[in-house]
This record gives sequence, structure tokens and C-alpha cells, in this order.
Amino acid sequence: MTETGVGPRIGALIRDVLEAVALAVVLFFVLQFAVQSTVVEGLSMAPNFVDGEWVLVNKLAYRSAQPSRGDVVVFHAPGETDKDYIKRVIATAGETVRIRDQVVHVDGRPIDELWQPRSDATAFGPYTVAPGRVFVMGDNRPNSNDSRSWPDAGLPVDSIVGKVWISVWPPRTFGLVRSDSPGPASRGAAAAER
Repeated sequence: MTETGVGPRIGALIRDVLEAVALAVVLFFVLQFAVQSTVVEGLSMAPNFVDGEWVLVNKLAYRSAQPSRGDVVVFHAPGETDKDYIKRVIATAGETVRIRDQVVHVDGRPIDELWQPRSDATAFGPYTVAPGRVFVMGDNRPNSNDSRSWPDAGLPVDSIVGKVWISVWPPRTFGLVRSDSPGPASRGAAAAER
């Protein structure tokens, strides 16, 4: 009969704990680099995003790709670098935006806004988006400080923090955020109405 020593078991336990702590630290820093949590403030993205909604932002989304129409992005507010906004990309570099009779036209054609924004009667444009910029609007157009009201309507792409990836809280909004459909908040509200 052989005896196993207490010393080797304690050593193995300490090694396991240190490895777990090291892995947690590495994951923490990787997630800090790749993902940011953001809380939606205000009603500018209603009905698709609600005030107080907690979303995760993919900070690596535009490292190898450019923003596309419909993407919901978080960015540093123009003139307020300590504040972030959340809006939807409507047009990209080289495209011309014009809004008339509550319809958004890009390059002379109405766009299909599958995300179902709340429109208003404000006319805008035409405005051609400069290289390295995008044109963004809130989904709640009557209550949104966006490209239409800024001195330079084009948002610099390098001020974008990342693409909104998933809605986490409240539970009725939980889900992936897609560029071609209403946000989780709208889907949750529609399900609640059924």
C-alpha cells in the first residue's frame, strides 16, 4: 500500500487555482479589447431599443470591414468625446441621402427600412457622404440628434466604437441585433401584444 503525500495535492491545487486566475485575467483583457457593454439612454432608437437597454458592442466588427446600411453602431458623439451615441447607418461613403415626405432616398431610390423606424416630416438633403464617413439616424426620427442636425452630417468612421451585437437586458429585448430587421425590443413588444 502506497501513501500519497498531502504536499503534492496542495501543490496541484495551488497550480490549478493560479491557472484559473491567469485564464480569467486573460479573458477579461481580451473581452475588454473586443467587446464593450453600453446602456441605451433616451428614446432616439425607439421602438427598436428602449431607454435603459443594455447591449454588447463588437469593437472588432470594423477592423476588416466597413459599416453597412442598417448596422446599429455606437460612436463617440460629435463634439462630445466623453459621450457615446447609438444610431443606425443609413448611407456610406459616396452615397447621396435625401429625405422627403417621410421617405429616405439613397442615390435617388427609396430604401427599404426593414427596421421600421418612426418617421417625421422633416426634409433633408441632398447630402453626399464623404470618404471615411457614414450618415446615421435614430430609429425614432422625431426624437433623434443625428446626422441630419450636425454641422457636418457625415460621421467619421474612426469615431465608431463598434457594431451593436446583442441585447442583454431587459429580458424581453434579449437577442442578436440584426441590420435587416427591427431590434429585439420591437420583437419582444410584438410578442407581448400577441
